[in-house]
Amino acid sequence: MENLFYSFWWLIFPIGFMIAGAFNSFLGYKRQKDALNLLRAYADKGQEPPAELLKVLQRPLDDDSWTGSSSAPRQPTNYWSLFGLFAALSAGFVGAGYYTDMDRGSGAFTIVAFVMGAVAVWALISALTTRRNR
Repeated sequence: MENLFYSFWWLIFPIGFMIAGAFNSFLGYKRQKDALNLLRAYADKGQEPPAELLKVLQRPLDDDSWTGSSSAPRQPTNYWSLFGLFAALSAGFVGAGYYTDMDRGSGAFTIVAFVMGAVAVWALISALTTRRNR
């Protein structure tokens, strides 16, 4: 059992991110439910709800901003820079796997290079097919 935790310590990070995502989703659900209950209470009394309450309900559930409104519009992703980054990473891992013996012949760097190359191809396709508003 001790060997299991020794060999798979890195699983703490993806499991932690999944738990954090689930908790964030639960908090978003609870926020929307509380806002609807408050809106229902205003409707029962026949009063007009405040504008801030309506803004909470208009906010998408997957919005990660803590304030409820974003001050700057979202910038489009620059796929050309992603292509350059992942192409360079792929070339680096190919070079490290071919010219050095860092992975002791296991082929791990080759696998990482293929994955980085696949992401670079995706970024290139996205860069070529995405329209920019100029």
